[in-house]
Amino acid sequence: MNHRRTELLAAGAATVTVVLWASAFVSIRSAGAAYSPGALALGRLLSGALALGVICLIRREGLPPRSAWRGIAISGVLWFGFYMVVLNWGEQQVDAGTAALVVNIGPILIALLGARLLGDAMPPRLLAGMAVSFAGAVTVGLSMSDDGGSSVLGVVLCLLAAIAYAGGVVSQKPVLGSATPLQATTFGCVVGAVVCLPFAGQLVSEAADAPASATLNMVYLGVFPTALAFTTWAYALARTTASRMGATTYAVPALVVLMSWLALGEVPGLFTLAGGALCLAGVAVSRSRSRARVATAPVTAPGPQPERASDSA
Repeated sequence: MNHRRTELLAAGAATVTVVLWASAFVSIRSAGAAYSPGALALGRLLSGALALGVICLIRREGLPPRSAWRGIAISGVLWFGFYMVVLNWGEQQVDAGTAALVVNIGPILIALLGARLLGDAMPPRLLAGMAVSFAGAVTVGLSMSDDGGSSVLGVVLCLLAAIAYAGGVVSQKPVLGSATPLQATTFGCVVGAVVCLPFAGQLVSEAADAPASATLNMVYLGVFPTALAFTTWAYALARTTASRMGATTYAVPALVVLMSWLALGEVPGLFTLAGGALCLAGVAVSRSRSRARVATAPVTAPGPQPERASDSA
């Protein structure tokens, strides 16, 4: 019963993360009209670090153990800092569809790095689900792409964002064996903010002229898609593999389509809706358990290790 409860809590945490990360695309589009990529990343990280710091004080969270700092520093530089800057920059150079398509290489890189560096299992259901979701991401990307809206620089930036995302996730996973999800997120966010401090001058000058709606979107990005969503991500990641968590984020393109429809009035076509459905179906497959194997397993089986490889969070 406790194991099942843990699974449900981890799945709920992953769902919160995916929904908030999807909402970030809408907010980035709004705030990005008034803030440059580096300034937007710094403002987001400062807002997130402030929110997380208050929570740490209330919960009396201490410093992470010494063994966790290396992973926190790497994930902070790659994922919280570098990733946010180049993603903001990349989305100014290419259309949303191309950006979504290129960044969705990230979960595949996570699976490969997780198997190589962390010893993550690669069960058939995970591989099948990732293949279905990636096909959906390609469909969404192609259907949302505007002719001539892409640039080589933008594609390279989005590719760098995908690589940084994968490296940050794989670096963070071992940290969660000794540090709490809140500690890993808080200090990773602080490291990312320090990395982005060279953009402080831009942030101050642009904040003076930015409309209130853009600044509020920047603060929203820091408090919810960063402080809350990265913490729920770390909570779920501590209870499953990096590969499976990476596959879960394939639900983001489908939710971005829905949110853009509701918030921005961008009505998706049938091709886009079909791609979103494929993304969600692939996530469902990747996180499912092989119940038939459980039912047919001999009672005298020596241990549950083979089945664990295909268990969800």
